[in-house]
Amino acid sequence: MAGMVPVILCGGGGTRLWPRSRRARPKPFLPLVGPDSLFDQALSRCSDAQRFAPPLIVTGASHLEYSRTELAMRLGATTIVEPQSRNTAAAVALAALRLPHDAVMLVCPSDHQIDDLPAFVDLAQQAATLASDGWLVCLGIEPHSPETRFGYIRRGPALGPGAFKVAEFIEKPDLAAAAAHLASGECSWNSGIFAFRAGDYLAELQRYRPAMAAAAKSAVAKGVEDADGRFFPDPAEFAAIEAESLDYAVLENTDRAAVIPASMGWSDLGNWFALHGARTRDQFGNSVRGPVEILDCRNVMVDTDGPRVSLIGLDDVIVVVDGDDIMITSAASAHDVAKFARVRNG
Repeated sequence: MAGMVPVILCGGGGTRLWPRSRRARPKPFLPLVGPDSLFDQALSRCSDAQRFAPPLIVTGASHLEYSRTELAMRLGATTIVEPQSRNTAAAVALAALRLPHDAVMLVCPSDHQIDDLPAFVDLAQQAATLASDGWLVCLGIEPHSPETRFGYIRRGPALGPGAFKVAEFIEKPDLAAAAAHLASGECSWNSGIFAFRAGDYLAELQRYRPAMAAAAKSAVAKGVEDADGRFFPDPAEFAAIEAESLDYAVLENTDRAAVIPASMGWSDLGNWFALHGARTRDQFGNSVRGPVEILDCRNVMVDTDGPRVSLIGLDDVIVVVDGDDIMITSAASAHDVAKFARVRNG
């Protein structure tokens, strides 16, 4: 199989972008930045057949309709359908078990934004080369602020130009610790984008999470493929897996973790404030979508799917209208929006 294999993960509900993102149609399948969905943008970044093999999509049954896009079919994508969500360690194990052991996997979230496509492709190629030598590689985003929403990766000894052994994975810090990590010049944000050979990942999973490795292997062995080529792991075997992230299960334990500091216009679009920062803004820092009127406002974001919204004399406010739901928050409280999504189960 020529080229690295993009493994596009379509899990999670995107609850921090409620009410636009909902359980039935979550964040990856919405056109939040530009005309295409974030999912299709993730596929497009990996569409160069000279560098990438056809993508492998890991998603849930409720999202099959949205993941079967025209672009996915044109790229020859294959799909693994998770019986239930068990976080990223298990999702990636399913993908690895369906690939040759020497295949280099490029694990990508389906709901991030990357502005600099050439930089992304070059960094992915650099990561794949390092992964071919047995390293489990993370793309670490060069931080520009003391961000508390991300985990950090501290760089260790150099492995070559622009690549380092990981010295430490750091949990999401408080503001003071984040400022210290930024000032050290030794840390990157953990982007959730990884490269490794399928066999290397499975070997490390077996070493540190043998029960998960065994259950995933059994779920794949007893799984079935339908007429459309979609693979369904065995539900009973998969249900035995304890949910855990790839970072916790493998990367924080292995001595083969590497990091490549990356600058590629990345954002996780993790809440409405982050999305506001990723959208085009006017000279006063305002971004609007839909029928909106603003007067004497600064750093406001308005996103409405129909009803006209008029704002006067407000700063640092976010307004989102989706059908009958209206959400209004200060920019500083955007991270609390998920609480409403959980209450409404939407």
